[in-house]
This record gives sequence, structure tokens and C-alpha cells, in this order.
Amino acid sequence: MGPDFPMKSKTPKRKPANPPPTFSASVLRLLRASREFRIRAGEGHRFTRIWFVMLGNRIFVRPYYDKATGWYRAFGKDPRGAITVGEREIAVRARKARGSRLFDAVDAAYALKYDTRANLKWVRGFHQTRRRKTTTELLPR
Repeated sequence: MGPDFPMKSKTPKRKPANPPPTFSASVLRLLRASREFRIRAGEGHRFTRIWFVMLGNRIFVRPYYDKATGWYRAFGKDPRGAITVGEREIAVRARKARGSRLFDAVDAAYALKYDTRANLKWVRGFHQTRRRKTTTELLPR
């Protein structure tokens, strides 16, 4: 006969992962209604218009042209920056995204959002391995 009390598990309990911070509901509504925004890395860069996608409440971007002086490389040196959507400027922090499943989901989100024939060339370009590796998540600062 077994004991009358529950046995303790020998596997250590894992702390639940902290969910990444999310943007406010008003910012998320604004982003969902937009096809593009302007992004600036650091303080010295100018704002550049880019495409973005959302997976749930998370925002992902990829540079099409990875220039040495571009916003993607600047985020590599300093993750702080800003985006503008409409007239609103929002402080962000960049974090490199990882994982082929996430890259696949971002690819699919770009294809779904930018689905016109004119956008097809750019969407296919975002699917290339070298661009997938540049996938960056933007978080509120």
C-alpha cells in the first residue's frame, strides 16, 4: 500500500518565463491599422520608412537592404530607438529574433500582409536566408 500523502516530484519546478513587455492597447490598434512605419535606431539616425509585421502583440522587422550605415546595423550597436506611426513617436528597444519556426511565422505574416502582385518581389526577398537572419523584434522601452 502506498503513502496517504502526495509524493513530491523529483523534477525541479521551472519558473514561468516572463512574457516580453507589450505595447499599450492604443499603440497596438494604431499598428494593426498601419501597413508601414518609420524607424530610427539610436538618436543620430534619421527615420526610415519600412514594412513590419505583427504576430499577436509582437512586432517584427527585417531590413531589405542591410547597409553598414542602416538602421539594422545601428541597432546592433545600441538597441534603443523609436518608431513613428501616424503622428505618434514610440520609444522601442530592438532584440534579435531567433529560431526557424519564428522565422517561418514572420515569412508567412509578410506574405499575408503584403499580398499584392507589386509586393511579391519584396516578400520573396524577405524569405531569403540572409534576410531571415536579420529578423528583429521591437519591444517597448
